[in-house]
Amino acid sequence: MKKRKINSTGLKQLLKYIFKYYKVQIIIVLICLIISSIVNMAASVFLEYFIDDVIMPSIKLGFDAVYDKLVSITVIMCITYLIGLISTIIYTQIMARLGQSLNNRIRKDLFNKMESLPISFFDTHEHGDIMSIYTNDVDTLREFVSQSMIQVVTTTISLLVVTFLMLYYSFWLTLMVLFGAIVMTLVSKKVAGGSVVYFKKQQETTGKVEGYIEEIMNGEKVVKVFSHENKTKEEFDEINNSLYQDSNKANFLSNALMPVLGNIGNFVYVFVAVLGALLIFNNCFNVSIIGITETLQIGIVVSFLTLTRQFCMQIGQLSNQAGMISLATAGAGRIFAFLNEESEQDEGYVTIVNYKLDKNKNIVETTEHTNLWAWKHPHHEGGVTYTPLKGDIVLDNVDFSYIEGKTILHNVSIHAVEGEKIALVGATGAGKTTITNLINRFYDIQDGKIRYDGININKIKKSDLRKSLGIVLQDTNLFTGTVMENIRYGRLDATDEEVYKAAKVANAYDFITRLPQGFNTMLLSDGANLSQGQRQLLSIARCAVANTPAMILDEATSSIDTRTELLVQEGFNKLMMGRTVFIIAHRLSTVQNSDDIIVLDHGQIIEEGTHQELLKKKGTYYQLYTGVFELE
Repeated sequence: MKKRKINSTGLKQLLKYIFKYYKVQIIIVLICLIISSIVNMAASVFLEYFIDDVIMPSIKLGFDAVYDKLVSITVIMCITYLIGLISTIIYTQIMARLGQSLNNRIRKDLFNKMESLPISFFDTHEHGDIMSIYTNDVDTLREFVSQSMIQVVTTTISLLVVTFLMLYYSFWLTLMVLFGAIVMTLVSKKVAGGSVVYFKKQQETTGKVEGYIEEIMNGEKVVKVFSHENKTKEEFDEINNSLYQDSNKANFLSNALMPVLGNIGNFVYVFVAVLGALLIFNNCFNVSIIGITETLQIGIVVSFLTLTRQFCMQIGQLSNQAGMISLATAGAGRIFAFLNEESEQDEGYVTIVNYKLDKNKNIVETTEHTNLWAWKHPHHEGGVTYTPLKGDIVLDNVDFSYIEGKTILHNVSIHAVEGEKIALVGATGAGKTTITNLINRFYDIQDGKIRYDGININKIKKSDLRKSLGIVLQDTNLFTGTVMENIRYGRLDATDEEVYKAAKVANAYDFITRLPQGFNTMLLSDGANLSQGQRQLLSIARCAVANTPAMILDEATSSIDTRTELLVQEGFNKLMMGRTVFIIAHRLSTVQNSDDIIVLDHGQIIEEGTHQELLKKKGTYYQLYTGVFELE
């Protein structure tokens, strides 16, 4: 798999993404956070007032003298904390919903992006790694947004408020606390820096583990056939242990951070208490150092100690989020690297439409399914030309390579005339499937031209080009749903009668009617409750219901027994009548009645002709047919 580079600006992109869609909610949350943070710090201010304005005077003057102040302070405290409670409820509810909404939106954007990506992307990326983005990375972002991001913002605001209050109370005591903060920051940077590295490795290794699991699940039969269970266990253990080591180191460093910072905070607390006491008793409440005069009272020192504890706790909380921030950065980097992948480019403007003929035999575009197709070619001056779709396909001196410098097709020229059946024969890797991939524009050629009814296929919109080509692949792909829905996937507006007819053409009707619920039988993922041959028949029926002007049959009967193949071939003959068809087959018996048989070897055409013509040449095709050579 091509390794996806983690985007270092992933977190910035995430924040931009959040502000793009949730600007109002974020502004409300920030306002509530500021109010909540200020309220949380209010306890220290109230404590100072209680000690200096209530407790100390009550010792000298009695409780009655301070009763009114006690009531007023208590009322103010209750109102203040009520405001804080309301603010907290508001922002927690908003962020909880925002986190789920963000999950929904990101997954939707990821899926939309996935559907816009070219086939080449999925050929070069592990599917398990992509699934890890949908699950682990997206959930990590949700947790970060709904919990850690709030904690980081709250802590930052609280630190600013606490610092302001400490400076208001005592400049010298604040210097002591800031010195301790520097020590805590250095320790945090050292410990948290190591955890960040391992958290990023953990996220990457998680994708590898899921990719390996998916690969083995898909190939479980092969594993058991060759008795490689122990080998796969060893390989999985190796990857899984790598994940364990990365996770263990990341969590060890992350969990060690808070106790270390907590104890440093305790030392700072003690030093502040000692310094505060010395300043009070040595300077009789009025402290004057290098021209800076402060008035320190017992209530101020006690409040300052509370602020010190708060300050150290906030630094610890901020440092403790380093692990989640690094996970979120890695996850956001993978997500936005995926979202930033280049979508499949399509500069085509020619589209395919159904048409009917008016009284004057002129083409009239229609939304009805008429089985008459035409290319709709708009012109710059505003006019439109309709060209009936005949299925005349030309490959003219085509060169192609998947990897630069490694040519797969060399100077390939093929002309499929309307209604012809073109067979592509050759060993594995000869370039047969590559040719059909180029006709579909799953990949674009490096040199040469491909024309469809005289139109360069680069001018045809890819979706419309592919709509004109029905495909039956060697590897069948069925979806969770009913048999009816899977056949109708070929054309979503097909009626039930058209589905039945397509099933009969593919000779799938009889076995379908014997299923428990017939056409309404639910299929498991990829048709796991059907035989391989039955799955192939449904795939053929799906192509039949699409009723396209041209078709590609890529080893379409490879998974069907000889008896069934004869029945299916009869259906294919009806289906192919009047259509241009490209047939890829290892069984040469299936291509004998083709109008043109093209023999490929290492991306070059080495022979071409009808079955009888090629037998007379006694070349490669003759040797393949007589068994001298075998297709590999």
